[in-house]
Amino acid sequence: MGTRRWTVVGAPSSAGAHTPGVERAPAALRAAGLLDLLGTAVDVEDAGDTDGFRWRPDPAYPRGQNAGAVAGVAAEVAAGVAAAVGRGRTPLVLGGDCTVTIGLVAGCARAGLSPALVYVDGGPDLYTPLTRPNGNLDATGLAHLLGLPGTLPEVAAVGPSVPLLSPERVVVYGDSLPRGDHERELVAELGLAYVPAEEVHADPGAAARRARVVAEGAADGFVVHFDVDVLRFVDAPLADVPEPFGLSLAEAAATLAELVASPRFVGLSVTEINPDHLPDGEMLPQFVRALAGALNEG
Repeated sequence: MGTRRWTVVGAPSSAGAHTPGVERAPAALRAAGLLDLLGTAVDVEDAGDTDGFRWRPDPAYPRGQNAGAVAGVAAEVAAGVAAAVGRGRTPLVLGGDCTVTIGLVAGCARAGLSPALVYVDGGPDLYTPLTRPNGNLDATGLAHLLGLPGTLPEVAAVGPSVPLLSPERVVVYGDSLPRGDHERELVAELGLAYVPAEEVHADPGAAARRARVVAEGAADGFVVHFDVDVLRFVDAPLADVPEPFGLSLAEAAATLAELVASPRFVGLSVTEINPDHLPDGEMLPQFVRALAGALNEG
């Protein structure tokens, strides 16, 4: 993949999050050396940031808090992604909360692609404002991409079509949700391809290859959403919302390396890093080295 040409789009927004913090992640990732490490092996350009937004309570819309800001940031991400794809480059979106991935998919669609999506996350974000009473829209990102009932029109309509994705173009990857969980039941009901954490633990290379084969077969290109809450928080305390179960950093890196190596891979988002949760000055550089190594290997 020596010909890979990355364009970094920062999205310093916690509009869809539970609380503030993740809006600081793009700057923290840059400061930890991500672009420099990527640039040792491939061509990297920094397209700068979208407008920032720090989470605030939105009592007027308690079940869809900060929806206008979520849609606005996603639209800006989409514009940056479309411009990058139009120049033959690969977008790397640095969030910010999970809703920035709506912009990644929408931008690819604006550029004429109809991508599949591998959703690497501690949960598949299939809630809607009707089923998520605390109103954080980062738990609804995939639901909006699929246009599920109860989603907000202004968020679902960021791209050129609604819905932006159909179920056969989605792979849900890496979560540890128990049977009977609302979102896991929706994954089955919608017929989404599913690679749970236990499959990744058993053989991360094989699990990632299965996801890659499904995504390659579903569309001419695919993007990857990577939320750091897919990682075990005690091993990698990066996420905005700590998760007790999850993948190791090595398992996640092996997953990303396999997916990025595909000739049909067209973009990546990295989301939900909360710098306030870092225990010391070593954790984020360790993550950045693993991430850059996976992307340079892929």
